[in-house]
Formats: sequence, structure tokens, C-alpha cells
Amino acid sequence: MKPINENKKAIIIGASSGIGKQLAILLTNKNYIVGITGRRKNLLEEIKQQSPQSFIVSDFDITNTDEVEDKLNLLASELGMVDLIILSSGNGEINHELDFAIEKKTLDLNVVGFAAVTDWVIHYFQKQKQGHFVAITSIAGIRGSRQAPAYSASKAFQINYLAGLQQKITKQRLPIYVTDIRPGFVNTNMAKGYGKFWVAPVEKAAKQILKAIEQKKAVVYITKRWRIIAIILKLIPRYFYKRV
Repeated sequence: MKPINENKKAIIIGASSGIGKQLAILLTNKNYIVGITGRRKNLLEEIKQQSPQSFIVSDFDITNTDEVEDKLNLLASELGMVDLIILSSGNGEINHELDFAIEKKTLDLNVVGFAAVTDWVIHYFQKQKQGHFVAITSIAGIRGSRQAPAYSASKAFQINYLAGLQQKITKQRLPIYVTDIRPGFVNTNMAKGYGKFWVAPVEKAAKQILKAIEQKKAVVYITKRWRIIAIILKLIPRYFYKRV
């Protein structure tokens, strides 16, 4: 392997399983050195064992916002200049009974933790004067959901937050890119609820995401056919949608 300072560097927040894990593997296949984070250190260490020289492990929970900055500063300093940061952490539960404990858990991660990480990333890239930030949101953020109200609302927050950042970066005229990845159903633990269709294997989803990253797209649906559903969701009148 090339020395660490000759490889591109990436950080994946939420890499212990699912899309984040698969993206970490794909990036190392393209000669990236990848900092992988998550709450479950044992799962991160299992990933590292596949290629010990390609991964740096940092275990922390982004809902503990007081430690986000320190943990990410340390990881970035270990890597050197970071080219790509992917935020793949997320939570969502079916909550027909509107149990507030379930809603709060979702909001703590998808809103508060998301904002803490995202703000750090943008400050880091502004100081570096370049970089690419990618966040995994969801097609669920387009309209509300009776099955998981907090999840769809939190994803709407993320979508709009990223749109604001894209506008901010454009005004600053810096070579910083922000990509909003909006998956439909992917075969991970996040795929919950009834009526699932077009469920993509995680490997296929990750490959399409990586392609979108390489093309520096602003918004992309995963898999591509979910763009059709997005258009339909946007067009359904409120009168009919609330009766679905």
C-alpha cells in the first residue's frame, strides 16, 4: 500500500453496518484511507480487520454533542487532510402510538446529532478551503408519514439543512461540494414498515452512491427509480395525501 500521505482520506460517520459499512469497503478498494466511526466499537474493529492499514477506528455517539467536535478533530488530525466526509448515521422507528421516547430518540440523532456533525464538517472544509460532504437523508423527507412521524420530519429537516448549506457554499465560491443522498428502501435494518417495494441490496445502493459522489451530484435518489416516486409524492395534492 502507498504511504498514508499519498492516499485520499475519508471519514464515514455511522460505518458500523449497512450503507456506511459498504461505502467504507468500496472506498478502500479505491485506495482511500478511511476513518470509520460509530457507537459499536466491536463492529468497527471487525471492519478494520479486513484491511488494518486502510482503516482508523473512532467509536462515539453523535447524540453526545459535547464530544463530537473533539472526536472528529482527533480523527481528522490522524488522517491528515480529509477529502471526503460521509454522514450515514440515522435512526427511525415505526411509532403508531406516538410514544415520545421513540420520537425523541429519532430527533436526537437525526436532527441534533446531524446538525452537530454537519456544522463541524462545514467549518472543517471552510478552513481547509476544499472538500466534499455527503449525507444520507431519505425519500421519506419529502412528505409526512403516519407510520413514523418523527422520522419523515427529521429527514425533511436534513434535506432543507443541506439545501441551505449548498446555497451558503455557492455564495462563498469555494471548491466545497455538498451531496444529498435520498434512498428509498435498502435492505438494511432501517428498512421498516409494511408495503415495502423496490428494496435494493445494500451493495447495489452503495455502488450508486459512490458513483454519485464521484460525479459530485447535488441530489441523488437511490436507487435511480425512486426519483419517480419522489415526483409522484411532490405532486399528490394534500387533500388526497392525508387520506392515503
